[in-house]
This record gives sequence, C-alpha cells and structure tokens, in this order.
Amino acid sequence: MDEKKIRPQDKWNAKAGYISKSYKLKKEIVADFADACEKAGVSQAGQITKMMLEFCEQVNNAE
Repeated sequence: MDEKKIRPQDKWNAKAGYISKSYKLKKEIVADFADACEKAGVSQAGQITKMMLEFCEQVNNAE
C-alpha cells in the first residue's frame, strides 16, 4: 500500500490555515490584474485577500 507523502510546504500550509482555490476567469482580466498588481508593487494574493476582506466587511455591515 503506497502512502501519499505530504510535502513540508503542504504541512505548513495546513497548519497555518492556507488553502488553494481555483477560479475560472477571463484571460484578459487576469492579465490586466497581474499588470496592475505589478505596477502597484503588491502581490496578487495579497491584493485578492484585501479585496475579499473589504467585500466581506461591506456585506456584513449592510445587514
């Protein structure tokens, strides 16, 4: 029986509460977003996180 090896990075991600998500988006939007993040000097993941948190706060405060 082969046991699947867990990479150290995957173990750290799980412990830190990180998950990987996949979304289907238009190629042009993704490229524009990557360019904008590079111009702004921010990471794409960081900017997505910021926008998600702002959206959650906006929606939750509207209730």
